[in-house]
Amino acid sequence: MTNVLPTRKAAPAAVSARLLTPALTAATARRVLAQLQHDARTVALLLAVPSVLMILLRYVLDNPIALNRFAPSYIGVFPFVIMFIVAAITTQRERARGTLERLMAMPLGKLDLLAGYALAFGLVACVQVALVLLISLAWLGVTLPGSFIPLAVVAVLDAILGMALGLFASAFARSEFQAVQFMPAFVLPQALLCGLVVPRDHMTPVLRWLSDVLPLSYAVDAMQRIAASAAWTAALTGDVAVIAAFTAAALIGGALTLRRRTR
Repeated sequence: MTNVLPTRKAAPAAVSARLLTPALTAATARRVLAQLQHDARTVALLLAVPSVLMILLRYVLDNPIALNRFAPSYIGVFPFVIMFIVAAITTQRERARGTLERLMAMPLGKLDLLAGYALAFGLVACVQVALVLLISLAWLGVTLPGSFIPLAVVAVLDAILGMALGLFASAFARSEFQAVQFMPAFVLPQALLCGLVVPRDHMTPVLRWLSDVLPLSYAVDAMQRIAASAAWTAALTGDVAVIAAFTAAALIGGALTLRRRTR
């Protein structure tokens, strides 16, 4: 017995110190996907709501020129918002039920845990964006100057960004209701300052500075560049790099704030 106890006490430090383990990350992703399969309402929210919102946008604008101008931006924004809400609520639910507490008592690192969530929701984001693009391009009549592939890539990155911010925001909530309350603080200011309502070039210097430090601004910029040109430009590459950096920072921030709760 004396030979076993020190090994068990030292295990958490070794687990937290090591880097990502692909096998544990994949196992976490499979668990999250299995849970989503048994939650029809969450799956419907993830897959159906962005498409329904795009259909509403089509008939609200009721103008092909306006639709082609605004639709690409919203193709990125709608998945971003939905993924933020679902990721924040799902993670907080597992915190409240003690699931994360039990998982952290196992040989599972924080990065393994969050990367598993990111992988699972990233796969869902691919399906979500594919459905939105299929409806938008094949049914609603949205046209692009070039291939739809850049739009799909950036839209998936936007959805993953929303997921990462949702995971990060869940660390500051004590209940699912509080997780929903974080949406106005994390999402609505970005929606107002990202260039959807007013072009960022027309904002006052203070508002423009605020928009420059918000990730959704770069997501909308990227979508607008795709809608305006068929070429993959250096500016578009810069927007994608910023989106990826914000996503990584949110996941790392989530790992740093993920700690065991004592009862």
